[in-house]
Amino acid sequence: MITPQNILRHELTGLDVRVEQAQNQYLNGISGVVVRETRHMVFIKTGTGVKKVAKKGVIFRFTLPSGKRVDVTGAVLDMAPEKRINMRIKR
Repeated sequence: MITPQNILRHELTGLDVRVEQAQNQYLNGISGVVVRETRHMVFIKTGTGVKKVAKKGVIFRFTLPSGKRVDVTGAVLDMAPEKRINMRIKR
């Protein structure tokens, strides 16, 4: 089960997301569903198509299946998804 504590170790595809803050002002407010993720990019399906958003320099707000919202800095996501899922998180 995906929780705010373990979101970094889970697949992001299928989660609702909103770009809360970005270095590029045109990305602010983009919202939709994550349809794909690469090492440096998140692909978000919006009402007008699929938008590509770089992970670095962005704060994402993910809505979990439980309804909880979690803000995540894109810099901590900036790696291949398969490597992020297997990484150990220091507490």
